[in-house]
Amino acid sequence: MERSVVLVKPDGVQRGLIGEIIHRFERKGLKLVGLKMISLNDAVLDEWYVHHKDKPFFGGLKSYMKSYPVIAMLLEGKDVVATVRKMIGITKARDAEPGTIRGDFAMSQQYNLIHASESIETAKKEQSLIFSKEEIFDWDKKDIESIYLQDELL
Repeated sequence: MERSVVLVKPDGVQRGLIGEIIHRFERKGLKLVGLKMISLNDAVLDEWYVHHKDKPFFGGLKSYMKSYPVIAMLLEGKDVVATVRKMIGITKARDAEPGTIRGDFAMSQQYNLIHASESIETAKKEQSLIFSKEEIFDWDKKDIESIYLQDELL
């Protein structure tokens, strides 16, 4: 199964949407294998947003992401990266489809509540930046056969 890192950003924490966001992923049938509240530091953010380092908004983005703690999740499931990206909606939240997390709860491009890994490769990098081996739990999800057909689990 794939894994994806999801962050509830500072605005989502401030607005009290942590439970609602986690609830949506659990209702979808995704398996939560890591969860913690953390404060992001410069070293993590420099690596996390390396693709934005030369852009004019980089300093503001880093300041925003350090302004309050974030909730970090590691979700597991079949095609979880693509599934989570669909569930969160597009970056410019006011244009996100209703029914997505951003479409239902956000209006801003930066204050858009949530981050999700863009690819399997990115998810692996983000996982190593946020979670230690001891913070990832491999547990048996008892309702897995009610979520996927057996051949989907192979």
